[in-house]
Amino acid sequence: MVKPLHYLGPQGSFTHQAAAGAAELLSGGPLGAGQAPRLVAVSDVPAIVSAVERGEAWGVVAWENNVEGYVVPNLDLLIDSRDAVGFVRVAVDIAFDAFARGPRIDPDGVRVSAHPHGLAQCKGFIAEHHLTAVPAASNAAACRDLQPGQMALGPSICGPLYGLTTVARSVQDYSGAHTEFLVLAPRAEARQLLERARGNGVDEFETIITFIPLSTGPGVLANLLDVVRDAGLNMTSFISRPIKGHDGTYSFIVTLDAAPWQPRFRAVLEEIVDHGDWVKTLAVYPRRERPNPPVDAWMLPEGGVHVDEGTLDVAASDRADELDRELLW
Repeated sequence: MVKPLHYLGPQGSFTHQAAAGAAELLSGGPLGAGQAPRLVAVSDVPAIVSAVERGEAWGVVAWENNVEGYVVPNLDLLIDSRDAVGFVRVAVDIAFDAFARGPRIDPDGVRVSAHPHGLAQCKGFIAEHHLTAVPAASNAAACRDLQPGQMALGPSICGPLYGLTTVARSVQDYSGAHTEFLVLAPRAEARQLLERARGNGVDEFETIITFIPLSTGPGVLANLLDVVRDAGLNMTSFISRPIKGHDGTYSFIVTLDAAPWQPRFRAVLEEIVDHGDWVKTLAVYPRRERPNPPVDAWMLPEGGVHVDEGTLDVAASDRADELDRELLW
């Protein structure tokens, strides 16, 4: 049975675009049921997760942006969820236009609204025009609710959708930005859908797990990571989140190129559980090829210490001074 697919509305949001892409994947291909799910706009992400947990719908939530990083509220919601797990990952290219309602306005000094991640990705435009940033529930909601004399930032589709005037195009700080979204289902349904994908020839998966060590002290986290390394699993992401209200306690979120049913990954999970630590799978989805470029020197932030071939002939005393300054010893 194909369920409705809930997304953060209103129409025209980046999540709406992700939901449309997910619906196409779910109607065909290895996960397909031959029928596209009906898209339903929802007012907030907790409502999406609640509908998934009640078994009423599948849901689409923003997960990670390659400029601003993880969408932390959604990450925390999934960690705390009772019965929701990701089974598809969808990418959407992110570009922002600036809109006004009615005649074109002078953008300098007015109020501008967007989702907090949208505002963060357009800092240069906001600073250049001395705008007052006002957070909104979503970029599309900011465009829908835009008042005369103010501006909103959102996908280009929001212009014709909400009858807005385009003040400026592509005002984001970085070209090439994109956001990854997860499609959520109850855990039992996700397992069935992933089994279907395996039966249709998909054999490479990616998994996001979170674990919490129940004992603390030197080497506890390193020992956990040693278990992953010794199993030969490729880790592509590692972050931590505080356990709210408890100083010094954290959950750790790991993304791995493997699936929990594969023997070496299964052995890792069993070893962690046998040690007494807490583990939860947040998502398992068919793995996609992704770029794996080197980190070039020009990408590095200001400051810090980096030695390359061009600096090997610098006097040792000068390098020592640089270390003293940047590493504070």
